Amino acid sequence: MRGRSDGGQKKRLIASVCVVALFLCFLYMYYDSSSQGASALEYGRSLRKLGSSYLGGDDEDTKQDGSVSNEEDSLVVAKSFPVCDDRHSEIIPCLDRNFIYQTRLKLDLSLMEHYERHCPPPERKFNCLIPPPSGYKVPIKWPKSRDEVWQANIPHTHLAKEKSDQNWMVVKGDKINFPGGGTHFHYGADKYIASIANMLNFSNDVLNDEGRLRTVLDVGCGVASFGAYLLSSDIIAMSLAPNDVHQNQIQFALERGIPAYLGVLGTKRLPYPSRSFELAHCSRCRIDWLQRDGILLLELDRVLRPGGYFAYSSPEAYAQDEDSLRIWKEMSTLVERMCWRIAAKRNQTVVWQKPLSNDCYLEREAGTQPPLCRSDADPDAVYGVSMEACITPYSKHDHKTKGSGLAPWPARMTSPPPRLADFGYSTHMFEKDTELWKQQVDSYWNLMSSKIKANTVRNIMDMKAHMGSFAAALKDKDVWVMNVVSPYGPNTLKLIYDRGLIGTNHNWCEAFSTYPRTYDLLHAWTVFSDIKSKGCSVEDLLLEMDRILRPTGFIIIRDKESIVESIKKYMKALHWEVVASEKVTTGSELDQDNEDGENNVVFIVRKKLWLTSESLRDNE
Repeated sequence: MRGRSDGGQKKRLIASVCVVALFLCFLYMYYDSSSQGASALEYGRSLRKLGSSYLGGDDEDTKQDGSVSNEEDSLVVAKSFPVCDDRHSEIIPCLDRNFIYQTRLKLDLSLMEHYERHCPPPERKFNCLIPPPSGYKVPIKWPKSRDEVWQANIPHTHLAKEKSDQNWMVVKGDKINFPGGGTHFHYGADKYIASIANMLNFSNDVLNDEGRLRTVLDVGCGVASFGAYLLSSDIIAMSLAPNDVHQNQIQFALERGIPAYLGVLGTKRLPYPSRSFELAHCSRCRIDWLQRDGILLLELDRVLRPGGYFAYSSPEAYAQDEDSLRIWKEMSTLVERMCWRIAAKRNQTVVWQKPLSNDCYLEREAGTQPPLCRSDADPDAVYGVSMEACITPYSKHDHKTKGSGLAPWPARMTSPPPRLADFGYSTHMFEKDTELWKQQVDSYWNLMSSKIKANTVRNIMDMKAHMGSFAAALKDKDVWVMNVVSPYGPNTLKLIYDRGLIGTNHNWCEAFSTYPRTYDLLHAWTVFSDIKSKGCSVEDLLLEMDRILRPTGFIIIRDKESIVESIKKYMKALHWEVVASEKVTTGSELDQDNEDGENNVVFIVRKKLWLTSESLRDNE
């Protein structure tokens, strides 16, 4: 009996120890998970589950539009966001192929519909902070970044192997170098650009043609070395490529500090107004220009200015095999019916030129294909608008002047664009707007003076660009600006292109077509008021801005004081720090749209650099 009793006591003792150990483990796991807070800080009931909305779930207190309940919103409490898991570190919500696969969208792959924008519904939006990849570093500064980036920031090297014979990129230690090569310019984009200028007999083999050629569209741009080497000639290119099998090419371009945008020639119009570019370029871009009655070539025709060029480097321009000869013959016939002429042809490259007026279109025989577009069709309507296989004729002004009537660069930036009259804007209004934003930008930089140096920012986005005067005020700084214009107001994007600047149409109730961590500075002039008036979520926009902003990057918010106060609740959860806050003088001409008379505030914040391991600790 004593032996049994001793054994029972031992068993009870062991059981007690096990229970205590399990209890301690439970406490450890509980407090550890609480301290991690799914890699975010806990600030009351508003914390949502990790990625729940994006994956299809929803919290009790979270509405489908991503905002919290009215009861929670009325409380002045700090908000919180979890950190997305690593598989979302490069998420582009409206260009997410996983979303397409999961929802089984019926798309025509032959028309590239799967590379077009398909935004998730509110219940599937991500609601977490995008983590940087392991080992992320503050990007290398411009102009050094043109030629090298940190490998850890974009840990994808397959292009270096796949394009090793074309000098796209080379892995060297912890960096990726860009020698300036491309599919049809292995020995450098600079030599290739000079050769095109020489073909067109431009002075000193400089492609900007003494300022007359300023804006370029590079289709299928790769890592954007063509656009990178145009910058030294005062030419700015919109480098365009889809998120296709050459993944991350646009991400590399933006990491290098080169203007670029994720897009595709598919079924929808490109997000640019008519007559935006002096030159379109395709170097082995592998686009079937003959498909659907030449609709893709006609889309290029729409965005080219009168007398604009299309430089085409491809085997069809020089190869003698049967297939290449057939394609060349059919393309030649098509562009001839479009009234294009060969401006130059040498080796692997042909350069076609558009007519300067409507004369050739009017002289074509009746029934000639492609037809002219309907007279009531708006050539500048682009947001969600399908392409049409028709020729966009010139306006009466352009037909009469036999050209766009634009001043050469750099005078073009401050010269009143001819298309001002389309909006009823006067020259005085334009000049006043230009001067006001010059003063305001000077004020912004003074407020940031303790945090900013000459090379601190490179990639800038003006989220509500209007006439582009914010970007124009930055002309003496070594930066470029993506000017964004809403599709729901005056389509002033054509004025921006007429000033020699670039931009796109976008609705800020949706995610922007870019990779995470691609801009150094975002300027949001009454953007929050605008999206709130449309019933969209301020939280969603804050998360989207955080997604596209680089660590150590800046956001300048100019909005109503009540809007700014509501944003302050998110500062800690977003890992943003206040740089400056200043009330705008009552009656400021930039803030006269405030019908309720509320003062506007300039609120400048900076995104902290945090890594996943650091985010497990309090306040980083």
